[in-house]
Amino acid sequence: MTVAADLAPSGVLRVSINLGNPVLAQGTADAPAGVTVDIARELARRLEVPLELVCFDAARKSFEALTTGRADLCFLAIEPARAAEVAFTAPYVVIEGVYAVPRDSGLTTVAEVDAPGVRIGVKQGSAYDLYLTRTLQQATVVRGSEGVDVFRAEGLEVAAGIRQPITRYVAENPDLRLIDERFMQIQQAVGTAKSKHPDTVAYLHDLIEDLKSSGFVAASLGASGQADATVAPPA
Repeated sequence: MTVAADLAPSGVLRVSINLGNPVLAQGTADAPAGVTVDIARELARRLEVPLELVCFDAARKSFEALTTGRADLCFLAIEPARAAEVAFTAPYVVIEGVYAVPRDSGLTTVAEVDAPGVRIGVKQGSAYDLYLTRTLQQATVVRGSEGVDVFRAEGLEVAAGIRQPITRYVAENPDLRLIDERFMQIQQAVGTAKSKHPDTVAYLHDLIEDLKSSGFVAASLGASGQADATVAPPA
């Protein structure tokens, strides 16, 4: 069986795109753009198959599309909670998770956030939701459709999110400040179903390494206004 037949058995490569992460995808469901869209198009071009982009507003929905068979490929952060069902490539982009707090908060470091009575607003099912749920010892995770929204609505002590949008949010809200230290590094990778042939997974891995080394990923990030995102190092 060819990679194309294994990866896109319907004859169309169906790729889930998470518009909820503005570093990786921008635009609308009708006209998505960004590095994940560019990678999906390049993969479809190389495999010589039609492409269908299935867009969602959250990583958990993109994950569900893959695991329920609605998509053949996804773009997700590598996390143990997902790895049982998803075969990941090495990362293509590395982004950071950071905290925002009220300007008058006594919290100044990542270590201080993990304390009794501290509630952290997160986007449900995001990479940082999964990571904080797995690693926090004393603080409490509070989930919402958006981390900053539940942070505001419930008067929480901390909001968690991706550095770029959280930094912009803090700049627009002078009552907040950023804890500049990252609490996690988020490794964004391509994923497909664990049931795919090892040769298919190896093909995807090699594709990502080629797109990183050739400058494709960096050029795509720059073209989509995300030049401050970091291309992952070679695997």
